[in-house]
Amino acid sequence: MPMNKKIAIPVALLVIAAFVGVGLLYKNGWFRDDGGGHSRLEHAVQLYTCSMHPFIIKDRPGLCPICGMELIKKIDSSTGDGKQTTEQKQQADMVGQVSISPTQRVMANVATVEAKQTTMNKEINAVGIVQFDQSRQARVTAWVAGRIDRLYVDTVGSFVSKNKPVAEIYSPDLLATQQEYLLAVKSRDRLKDSPIASISHNGEGLVASAEQRLTLFGVKESQIAALKKAGKPNIRLQIYTPLSGIVIEKMVQQGQYVNTGDVLFNIADLSRVWVEVEVYENEFPNIRIGQQVEIRSQSFPGKPFKGRVSFIYPFLDPKTRTVKVRVEMPNPGMKLKPDMFVNAVIKVPLVSVIVVPVSAVMDTGKRQVVWIESSPGVFEPRDVQVGQRTDAEVQILSGLSTGDKVAVSGGYLIDSESQLKGGGGAMPGMKMDDKKPATPGQIGGTPPTQQTPAKKRTLKMDDMKM
Repeated sequence: MPMNKKIAIPVALLVIAAFVGVGLLYKNGWFRDDGGGHSRLEHAVQLYTCSMHPFIIKDRPGLCPICGMELIKKIDSSTGDGKQTTEQKQQADMVGQVSISPTQRVMANVATVEAKQTTMNKEINAVGIVQFDQSRQARVTAWVAGRIDRLYVDTVGSFVSKNKPVAEIYSPDLLATQQEYLLAVKSRDRLKDSPIASISHNGEGLVASAEQRLTLFGVKESQIAALKKAGKPNIRLQIYTPLSGIVIEKMVQQGQYVNTGDVLFNIADLSRVWVEVEVYENEFPNIRIGQQVEIRSQSFPGKPFKGRVSFIYPFLDPKTRTVKVRVEMPNPGMKLKPDMFVNAVIKVPLVSVIVVPVSAVMDTGKRQVVWIESSPGVFEPRDVQVGQRTDAEVQILSGLSTGDKVAVSGGYLIDSESQLKGGGGAMPGMKMDDKKPATPGQIGGTPPTQQTPAKKRTLKMDDMKM
């Protein structure tokens, strides 16, 4: 009997302590329904989920049965510091809105920036070909029939000057015209002292007529003055080029007979060149005459050339669907060669517009959506209309105001969370089975059907908690 008392007293004390503990737990709400079919005691169990597939929930650590990533601890966003408040939950219950806690924000790498009003510079990249400046090309032709007795230029690529002759020609017609000019000059000198005015004026007319014929034969004024000073005709007359430049074509040989109008040389001045740039039809409306263009060549890396748009061709190439744009530019050292392929960057200044980073815009194919942080921790989708784009920024035509906070990273995670909660997200109407496999780094797609892990995994419905 004494032994039974020794045992009964501690047992009674343990039973009393157990009842007191259960009563305290019940008083604190650990056995009450939280409205979702779970008690607080169930929430006390540590759960694990996949950061890539948040609908996978397990009660023990391990690997995700879909992607094979290691499961992480699921954060209970109902209580505790850094968790969602009641007001945030009410806001998140609104259609399309998603509320995330600070801890989830860090884990999902969600970052926001403010939409800003700024001047945006659009760069149009195109390819082009270096061409001769057609206003700086000329042909050396024979103004009179004859024989080429001497060539001062023997090869293509030689530099010629307009002040130096390129050839000498013998022409019987030109020789006869020189003799007529000299006779007219002598007659004028004899008849200028005549008391009869008609006779003195007739001498001047003969000289002017002979001088005009020499000019039509291509004789320069300096050559006519030398002919008058010498008093005898030149058997060979020197031929000059109309401009200084490079010989790009040589059409005659020494001793060759030529007719009036035959081409002897083609000359091009390469101190300035054209670059004909091909711009696609969706970009050429932004091109204006006078815009600055940067030309880059693989032959001179790191040394861009500067030019400006001088002409936009009024027709479109039906094969390439491009419009040619002419760029005039200096060519110091004649580094740019005709028919050389180059890359062109046309800088188009735009008016002051609202811009956001390119990563902030989610393109569904039919519309563009950005996630706006309407209040701390609460995001909602916003349809926007985009305009011009650069490598880093995109113009917003409508849908945003200056100062709106937009998510520039983690947008796909927010969209996935919205779809899991039934909010629709940026891509409403899509079922889980209709989504395409997610690419690496993209969240919210359907899990790939083929995996290459070391061990084959089987997806069970018990692992998912929707």
